[in-house]
Amino acid sequence: MESPKHTNRLIEESSPYLLQHAHNPVDWQPWSDDAFAQARGENKLVIISVGYAACHWCHVMEHESFEDDEVAALMNDHFVSIKVDREERPDIDQVYIEAVQIMTGSGGWPLNCIVLPDGRPIYGGTYFRKTEWIHLLKSLHNTYQNEPQRIEEYAQKLMKGLEQYNAVPENSSQKDFVKQDLITIVDQWKRQFDSKHGGDGGAPKFPMPNSLQFLMEYAQLFDDADVLNHLNLTLTKMAAGGIYDQIGGGFARYSVDAMWKVPHFEKMLYDNGQLLSLYAKAYELTKNPRYKEVVYQTVAFVERELMGADDNFFCSLDADSEGVEGKFYVWDADEIDKLLGADAQIIKEYYAVDGAGQWEGSNILLMTSTFEEFCAAKQLDALAFRKRLDKASEVLFQARSVRVRPGLDDKTLTSWNALMLVGLLDAYHTFNDEAFLKLALRNASFLKTTMIADDYRVSRSYKNGKLTINGFLDDYAFLIEAFFGLYNASFDESWLMDAHALIEYTISHFYDEQSGTFYYTSDLDPALVTRKRELSDNVISSSNSAMARNLYTASLYFGNMNYKDMAVTMLSAVSEALNSGGKYYSNWLSLMIRLTGKSKEVVVVGEDAVNLIHELKPLIDPLVLLSGSTCESDLSLFKSRYVKGETLIYLCENNVCKQPVKDLDLVREWLS
Repeated sequence: MESPKHTNRLIEESSPYLLQHAHNPVDWQPWSDDAFAQARGENKLVIISVGYAACHWCHVMEHESFEDDEVAALMNDHFVSIKVDREERPDIDQVYIEAVQIMTGSGGWPLNCIVLPDGRPIYGGTYFRKTEWIHLLKSLHNTYQNEPQRIEEYAQKLMKGLEQYNAVPENSSQKDFVKQDLITIVDQWKRQFDSKHGGDGGAPKFPMPNSLQFLMEYAQLFDDADVLNHLNLTLTKMAAGGIYDQIGGGFARYSVDAMWKVPHFEKMLYDNGQLLSLYAKAYELTKNPRYKEVVYQTVAFVERELMGADDNFFCSLDADSEGVEGKFYVWDADEIDKLLGADAQIIKEYYAVDGAGQWEGSNILLMTSTFEEFCAAKQLDALAFRKRLDKASEVLFQARSVRVRPGLDDKTLTSWNALMLVGLLDAYHTFNDEAFLKLALRNASFLKTTMIADDYRVSRSYKNGKLTINGFLDDYAFLIEAFFGLYNASFDESWLMDAHALIEYTISHFYDEQSGTFYYTSDLDPALVTRKRELSDNVISSSNSAMARNLYTASLYFGNMNYKDMAVTMLSAVSEALNSGGKYYSNWLSLMIRLTGKSKEVVVVGEDAVNLIHELKPLIDPLVLLSGSTCESDLSLFKSRYVKGETLIYLCENNVCKQPVKDLDLVREWLS
């Protein structure tokens, strides 16, 4: 094999994204103090280029510009160039994407920000064509050399904007939240619903699982048929569209259109973990058989294609294979004819081949009707057609498996693994399938033994036996949530104790007393040009909303009302923003649901607690904390409640419990 013509300092990194650029002619460096020291010593501007391994347009800009000798010469002569994997270093990404949003009104990846040698941004954008990139760099270099004061003045102005961008007012009082607040917010949100295709109107369309999770809770607790119908429409359309891999399971990151048809073909662990939770809970509520299929197929996909030998989960699959976006996933009608023979025509009709699935000369497999609707329209026996469909899908899957596969980002991130862990636990709770619990416990063991130090400091990233990067707030927040879930699945109190220790560590190293919220970075980390906090929910819940919910949950388990006060203070800090953008504060709204409803706890104590809890689960709504212990415990929920030889049910409201009962009918009556 021919040796690469160029090799830069990224060759020493473990991130697959950084390694993709290790043989560019650009003299890339990883983020480091040395890179900025070089820029100061040589009086050069710094290019900070941020992306991730599965990013299609990152690959395009690399090929057009960063692999080009002319562009590389310009960058090497006049700039210090730093490559950043946004998944490893979301703290850096947050700072500079907010700077670009202030400058341009939008952001995305690849993210390219030009900064002073001290890290303060002066210009930026996303994807640039080669000619645009060359013109921009020449212009900025000339201005920096000839008009440095102009650059300095703009940097100062931009830094003021950054400081205000995500500012949180000092909390002097807690707000009172009432149910009408939620009704008003959701009524405004309903105006954005896409009544034809689900989700919110417009394109591109992202699944937004935490928004849908909140809407499911809201529909259930407020008996809102409109919201429930919208939820079911959205989940059905997503599962039928090209955004869902009809043959191999799992969801792509988003759809470029409003119909969920054409995906941006990359598959991310964090999407699939959250959507696993969503579809499992939706099945529990609706008993829609398609939702169950999605859960089982998605778990199979993740276990098959994103799971490592250490019981860890990898980050993503690329959108591209053989340099072409989506090539691994699309089909020619002739190929299907050859593979399926006599069954080809009916299967092509089912998957809309040569019809609605047509895309750039090939076909994206999708469904224009449900399985039941298709069988009725074609007058097919459902059981017989299911067998034909399953057989045909397996033939297509095997044929696809010999194609050149999309690239795999095989690093492991704590926060994303925790999201998948929660998804597996939710699937276990819904289907009572021990395989889901066993897989979850294997991953939990990896996280506990590998990613968490003895003092409960969490590492963010792992690859090939090597830990890198101190954990960020989302790593702690989602891990705590997962450990609460592990306790609920196993009733092993060690998971609660670990969650409590992680909460205390997070308060010690991330909490800001003045605002009552948490910084995204630990006080042990080197400072960036500004210290950010993550407040608004997006495709993933914000780390602050996740911590606020963790604190509320911890107040119930441990009887610590200070935790609840902290959660209320955090919700108060974002209260004004809730009214104007509900879908971007959906996890906060889930906390508001809990704070405006009665806090109910069902506590089962005794040798038969586990079996009894399984019987109780179908009765439990999102506001009820269900917990149990099979033995004596010092936890406040269980203390002095164990009676040998008996299994008792304690019904509690706001940490005050009634006399224990044994009759499930009494529990049903109380819960109703």
